[in-house]
Formats: sequence, structure tokens, C-alpha cells
Amino acid sequence: MECKLVNHIKHYVGQKYAMSSQRRFIDYLRKNGVVIGNNLRLFGYKTIKIDISTPGYLEIGDNVVIAADVTILTHDYTTSVFVHAFHDYIPGRSKVKIGNNVHVGQRAMILRGVTIGDNCIIGAGAIVTKDIPENTVAAGIPARPLCTLEEYYRKRKEKVEQEVYEYVQHLRKTKGEGLTVEDFREEFAQFWSNNVICSASFRKLIEEVQMQGHKDLFLLKNPPQYSSFEDFLQANK
Repeated sequence: MECKLVNHIKHYVGQKYAMSSQRRFIDYLRKNGVVIGNNLRLFGYKTIKIDISTPGYLEIGDNVVIAADVTILTHDYTTSVFVHAFHDYIPGRSKVKIGNNVHVGQRAMILRGVTIGDNCIIGAGAIVTKDIPENTVAAGIPARPLCTLEEYYRKRKEKVEQEVYEYVQHLRKTKGEGLTVEDFREEFAQFWSNNVICSASFRKLIEEVQMQGHKDLFLLKNPPQYSSFEDFLQANK
């Protein structure tokens, strides 16, 4: 029990440090002229490469998530080849705009001159060379629209029940029957309510991070499939 408490404290302190460091990095970008909206989240911010050579040429909207190893460029230096080939120099700067409610997947690259519309998902490893319209899921090299956000939402809803079942079975094999609410930070919507018993830090994680501070609206729009955590585990035996 003591070991579990120590690990929990270490995890909590680590999260607090990471959040404060992330805020300092975002403040640094803002001070250098990058236009950033509210609730920007950077996963693995130390690995994210953001071009601030022309900081006013990068605009990031509200509720944007940028995963680890993402690169965002507002200029390129390829035209340096022209100096030797043609004895000429051509500048290369173009604005990048990322709209509201956008997720940029791990190791994606966004090149100069690109606008990504609102409510978009950019797949992991994508190289975005052209504009992505709003409400679009895009991936690939170069990134191309795969489907609308609504189509992707419906596909994920169709698969979630089987995926949750498989995850519960995996946990039972690796941890036994002593499963807790804290094991399901991704699957919480299946059973979450104001009456769920869990630690205060886990409740804060779910309601402030996963629900992004919109608990009441979230629960109104997403009534839980199961009446309790116990019912959830029983149904997924």
C-alpha cells in the first residue's frame, strides 16, 4: 500500500512539473510572437520543433493538441541552392494556420503555407503540404483527406464496444480480478457519473483533462452505457 502511495505521489508531482514546464514553453512561444489560442496541449513538448524564425507567421487556435516529434515550419531554406545554380536568392516564407479543435498526430510535419481548418485530425507521420479543409481527417505522405470528422466519429463508435471488451480481458489476464476505476482513464465514458468512487486526482484528470472542463455537457451528451463501474466489469466478463 505504501509503495502504491509513493508511486501515486511521484506520478502526480511529475504531472505537475510537466504541466508547468509546458506552460513556460507556450509562454516562450507567445513572447516570440506566435499567436496561440486557449487550451493548447503539447505531448512531449521537448521533442516538438516549432519554427520561430518568423513567429508572427504561425497561428494556433483554441483546443489544439500537438503530439510528440511534430515539426511546424513557416519557412524553408531550399532556395539556397539557387545561389550557386543561378546566382540568385529567393526567400521562402509562408504563414501556417492551425484552426480550432485540431489534433496533430505524432511525428507529423506541417510545411509552410498550410492552413488546417477547424475540427481536424492529422494522422501520425503525415506530411502536410497543402491546406486541409475543416471537419476532415487527413493522413499520409503527402497528407490527403481520408474522410470527414463525422464519418470517422461514426466508425470509432462502431468499434469501441469490442475494443473496450478486449482491453478488459487483457487487464484481467495481466492484473487479475482486482481492477479499479483508475485502470480505465480512456474507457471512463462507459460508466462515468458523479457517483463513481475514485481518487480525487483521478477524478480531476477525467473531468478537467479528458472532459476538458465540460463535465455537465459531456454527461448530458454521453449518458453512460452502464449504471455503475461494477456493472461495466460484469458486462465485459
